[in-house]
Amino acid sequence: MKKIYIAGPISADNPIKMFANIKAGNEAAALLLFDGFAVFSPFLDFTLLFTDFGSDITKAILQGNSMAWVECCDAMLVLPGWETSGGTQREMERAKTLGIPIYFDPEQLVREMSEEEGGK
Repeated sequence: MKKIYIAGPISADNPIKMFANIKAGNEAAALLLFDGFAVFSPFLDFTLLFTDFGSDITKAILQGNSMAWVECCDAMLVLPGWETSGGTQREMERAKTLGIPIYFDPEQLVREMSEEEGGK
């Protein structure tokens, strides 16, 4: 099963936009799950804040965790708005360094990564 990292902006100037970003990331992850991929969605990181340890979880911890997943994925899907996200740009740079394919179109990702697996 191919592992896909979902990258894109999370934070925003206002909470409405931030939640819209989170929704977009999780929708992309859900669609890829339905297409037979394993996904890592950093858009779910905020749920860790609702644990007993939430107040101790820093942005640096979350970013380190995400980057570890970038390093072991088979491909990355980048969502719109990445141009304004420093975190997404660092993730993309790491993926490029490691030779991990980066996609901006989920349909293209599904088509090409499914072909690699021998079709669906």
